[in-house]
Amino acid sequence: MQQDAAPSTSATHYPMHKWATDLFPICRSITGAGVRETLAYLSELLPALTVHEVASGTKAFDWEVPDEWNIREAYIEDESGRRIVDFKDSNLHVVGYSEPVDQWMDLTALDEHLYSRSDLPDAIPYVTSYYKRRWGFCLTDKQRKSLAPGRYRAYVDSTIAPGVLNYGELILPGKSDQEIFLSTYICHPSLGNNELSGPAVTAALAKWLMSLPDRRFTYRIIFIPERIGSLVYLSRHMKEMKEKTIAGFNITCIGDERTYSYLASRKGGTLADRVALHVLGHHAPGFDRYTFMDRGSDEIQYCAPGIDLPVATIMRSKFDSYPEYHTSLDDLSVISQRGLEGGLSVLQNCLLALEANRVWRMNILCEPQLSKRGLYPDIGVSGMHQYDRSLVDVIAYLDGQTDLLAIADTVGVEVLQCAEIVATLAREGLAEEVSHR
Repeated sequence: MQQDAAPSTSATHYPMHKWATDLFPICRSITGAGVRETLAYLSELLPALTVHEVASGTKAFDWEVPDEWNIREAYIEDESGRRIVDFKDSNLHVVGYSEPVDQWMDLTALDEHLYSRSDLPDAIPYVTSYYKRRWGFCLTDKQRKSLAPGRYRAYVDSTIAPGVLNYGELILPGKSDQEIFLSTYICHPSLGNNELSGPAVTAALAKWLMSLPDRRFTYRIIFIPERIGSLVYLSRHMKEMKEKTIAGFNITCIGDERTYSYLASRKGGTLADRVALHVLGHHAPGFDRYTFMDRGSDEIQYCAPGIDLPVATIMRSKFDSYPEYHTSLDDLSVISQRGLEGGLSVLQNCLLALEANRVWRMNILCEPQLSKRGLYPDIGVSGMHQYDRSLVDVIAYLDGQTDLLAIADTVGVEVLQCAEIVATLAREGLAEEVSHR
């Protein structure tokens, strides 16, 4: 287990695991009543959240918003009326977007519609079929192998019909119209780390941001269905986002306690990449590092050629890397309040670092006399206090061209400590800000 990042002052004030517990039973998909119920819950936490709807059939680049799917009941029963698989027991039992069916068939025919994982015999897999009409059931491999020859009734009471796709948006204005972008998804059913950790931490992050008395940047925060939601959102807001976004984070799989992970943007080296590496390096050394070749979430859209938003992904255990991923084993026991707080803390520190990052220059040439200002010892002894060392090192790089984040990485201290040092120098008239970037 990796050591958690140092918690921020507000991290423990948000009952994120309770929020995840409340949302866990809801059957979410990329459209439908489950998404709206989830957004309604988040709106209680974030009253300023605006819920949007986009009609089925709406084009989004090479994609199209599908018809809306809703499900009421589904089961498999044998000839005695005993239910072998029941949607009421787990909403993972039904393939997402299953079309309606009410049919008796033998086991051989039924087996063509069953999904299980032999490598995880006690897990119900998460399976979807959004863009091709089919129906199916998911069950543990043990259940599947225990089915006796005979006739079975497959029943799915669902609708697939023109409707809407919903997403939530929260814009928090700052002094600047330059934006920091935060995105998470709300489209998986009862999954813990891969689904509910993201919106729980993002909601806490939004509440924390709203509590800040002085926001430098504007924050664009969205709760969307994965893939189609990001495609739709970009199709509506790409131009302004490309003009305004200075950094962004895709927030997913952020709630367990095993590790911390970083997935780079497509090109790497963006401000989001730099601040993620800086904060994780100081607060979670030993974190797992991934490249864009390991992509698999909405960073695919945000960093696509022609879009190229500066978006990186910070996680605990990365999606598709932990054994419970996309199965019923990814339940509320996989995430914890402590794990969620650690994820929140890292993201808070990233945003604080972005808020503090500026370009400064010294107002005098050569080495300033710090001792007469009470900033440095006035007696020469061997050795140097770490703060004194950091002070003179930061001064050495205040050239009006290098931002604080780069200086912090060069001299080996946290960017927030650099910001404190520069603030002290500015009060003494020794340094001045050059740029708000």
